[in-house]
Amino acid sequence: MTASTPPTGGEPRRGRPRDPAADQRILAAAVRQLLDRGAQAMTVDSVAEAAGVGKATVYRRWASKDDLAYAAVAALLDQEVHVPDTGSLLGDMTEVYRDLLMLARRPDGEAFFRTAAAEAARDPRIAELYRVSLANRLKTSNIIFDRAVERGELAPDVDRQMFFDWPAGIMMFRILVAVPLPHPDEAEKLARLTLYGFARHPDR
Repeated sequence: MTASTPPTGGEPRRGRPRDPAADQRILAAAVRQLLDRGAQAMTVDSVAEAAGVGKATVYRRWASKDDLAYAAVAALLDQEVHVPDTGSLLGDMTEVYRDLLMLARRPDGEAFFRTAAAEAARDPRIAELYRVSLANRLKTSNIIFDRAVERGELAPDVDRQMFFDWPAGIMMFRILVAVPLPHPDEAEKLARLTLYGFARHPDR
């Protein structure tokens, strides 16, 4: 890339100062359109218009629409993980499932799960993003399992990955096939199924 020649007899021409808030506006607009339309129907023109910037401003930050969609998915996944400490594994898992059900039952939450399935199948980079995000969330949530092992509620060799994955998988399946999700008030029931299975538990 060659440097531009400054105007004769004057100071070097400076470009328009970069708007520090533009990145966030563009990314927020891309996230909204990703949830509303999916990456295939999202366009750089529409994102730029929603963000109040020119298309060239978007392309200076993200070289292609796919790069922008990738960044939008990363932003969706970059959310704080709530790690409860209720004093029991049943209580902790009830809180985790309640948060997950409340997210999934929101209009944008359901769109998030649908987008997750569609975009991970479309773009291997996005599938890898989900894998890394889930691995990080499991790592963050390991303290729940560590405390449960210390209290004698879980065996030390429990399959934490399976324990962590299965409720999200059920919710994803129900969203994709349009089966109603459990209500957040049923979070404890879901937690009990996770811990004790479908057989009758001795304390009932």
